[in-house]
Amino acid sequence: MRAAITGVSGYVPKDILSNKDLETMVDTNDEWIVSRTGIKTRHILKGEGLGTSDMAAPAVLELLRKTGTKPEEVGALICATVTPDHLFPATANIICDKVGIKDALSFDLGAACSGFLFALVTGAQYIETGMFKKVIVVGADKMSSIVDYTDRSTCVIFGDGAGAVMLEPTNDDTGILDSILRSDGSGRDFLHQKGGGSVNPATEQTVKDKMHYIFQEGKTVFKFAVTKMADVSAEIMDKNNLTADDVAWLVPHQANLRIIDATARRMGVNDSKVMVNIDRYGNTTSATIPLCLMEWESRLNKGDNIVLAAFGGGFTWGSILIKWSYDSK
Repeated sequence: MRAAITGVSGYVPKDILSNKDLETMVDTNDEWIVSRTGIKTRHILKGEGLGTSDMAAPAVLELLRKTGTKPEEVGALICATVTPDHLFPATANIICDKVGIKDALSFDLGAACSGFLFALVTGAQYIETGMFKKVIVVGADKMSSIVDYTDRSTCVIFGDGAGAVMLEPTNDDTGILDSILRSDGSGRDFLHQKGGGSVNPATEQTVKDKMHYIFQEGKTVFKFAVTKMADVSAEIMDKNNLTADDVAWLVPHQANLRIIDATARRMGVNDSKVMVNIDRYGNTTSATIPLCLMEWESRLNKGDNIVLAAFGGGFTWGSILIKWSYDSK
């Protein structure tokens, strides 16, 4: 028995932050941003008291509608996020409450931008072992809540959004075929949030020192990401004896257009087979891959070989090979 994705959905806030808007906020310009990242706009969640669950809940409700699933049929919901509504309870618990899912297993998983891949493989285990028949995997982040909009090296990159997929068992040759997931904790020095955890709990001083925002040493992260994300994508192809012609789609984490291009070249995959929406959404962290699947769903066919690939803070990285399980047209 394999776990198969049987439905996808997503949600982005209505408010858009363009490069032109950022030019009025920080020393940058549209040409600089596009040439280095490929990003033109990003969606931002605005409103008092709104958090990650307020994007994830509508994504899950739409997923339930599309798959004809009743809330009580869901056995588990896993939310990949680095911007939970609160340190506790888990944002997954809150999402379940907002959409009417009762008595289900629900928890958060944190692996930065690789979070959706880690959560997808975790959710698949519950299906493959027969523990649950329906598992929802969510990738959602309100990155604007931890972005310093005076730091041009990070504020141009991130946006807010949520995506969700349904996992169900399949006995045919489709579903999640293979995965490679890795991490290297020494990378924590180059991409992290210093404040807010048990090492540096929130104080007046940590706030003054801007320790609750994203810190990134861009050149080091870029170099590591290009290498690891490209290598692990090629590795899963080699492991499964796939050529570029066998791959219908590459679904890369939307961190930087140059990293995406490098991954496609390493795999030998033509640009026409690469899902890219970073220009409109920016880096939504855990949400990038499910948002791509949502946007390309109508172009996916049963039997398509699809490679998911990501790299994130931690460092974390990985790839997943999926044989698509339904015709979406």
